[in-house]
Amino acid sequence: MASVKLSAIIEKMKLENLTPEVDIKKININQPDINRPALQLAGYFEHFAATRLQIIGYVEYTYIASMDEDKKREVFEELLSYPIPAIIYCRELTPDPVFREIAVAHGIPLLMTNKATSAFLAEIIRWLNVKLAPCISVHGVLVDVYGEGVLITGESGIGKSEAALELIKRGHRLVTDDVVELRKVSDDTIIGTAPDITKHFIELRGIGIVDVKTLFGVSSVRDTQNIDLVIKLEDWDKDKEYDRLGLEEEYTEYLGKKIVCHSIPIRPGRNLAIICESAAVNHRQKKMGYNAAQELYTRVQNSLAKRREEEEE
Repeated sequence: MASVKLSAIIEKMKLENLTPEVDIKKININQPDINRPALQLAGYFEHFAATRLQIIGYVEYTYIASMDEDKKREVFEELLSYPIPAIIYCRELTPDPVFREIAVAHGIPLLMTNKATSAFLAEIIRWLNVKLAPCISVHGVLVDVYGEGVLITGESGIGKSEAALELIKRGHRLVTDDVVELRKVSDDTIIGTAPDITKHFIELRGIGIVDVKTLFGVSSVRDTQNIDLVIKLEDWDKDKEYDRLGLEEEYTEYLGKKIVCHSIPIRPGRNLAIICESAAVNHRQKKMGYNAAQELYTRVQNSLAKRREEEEE
């Protein structure tokens, strides 16, 4: 199961640690969901999602302030007896002294942010969804072409990296070469990233490793990109029937999501970069409601219908 270290969350979200005496090195978060313990502070602990990050906003804070000392200690003791990974105070609110005392005794870190509760919730949930999303690695090259994430796949040595390099020279952006890490961040979205080791590098057979960011500048790379289109490169087979109209979409599946896939036959003289650009623009055009293949089909049908009418006359 994927997990994120609490220390990484503190660094990313710029949180202040209010309990430095609590050891956070071994605390990991393994689910992106968040809980606001309002009902628990009121004494209701049925179905308490204790293993989630707990967020205390202004409503919870003012409710705590309204409790008498005996009630506070009773509720705090029960609340903090659960295996809570961390409690985060929003709006620069600070914990009640009794709450802090009991939290430290149970080894639960208390953190603080100056952000508003709703804004912080949205930000941390989005970030955790990406970090904890189901992940697989595939062999290929991911390039941002006119804003479309194009995943180029195919056998080793078929020309994926060379096509990506030509696309970069034409002003498009590299996400990753050789290994693409795919994460399903929602039912409709799969994003691709590069492993830290190979980020911004391309391997060209006969030349070796090329640092794209250094050679072409920071505008030639990006860290993540949605997967919108898959282009599968394959050797030309003269006996195989290739789609010449594109009326019916082909799909490939990653992490349970179907993505449009084009199989491109490779032979000398074919410019892969221009083919990839055209495929990306055509895919974008289809998303905007225009299908060139369907338009051609309609024209042919109208022409045939008109010819039949003339023959009948």
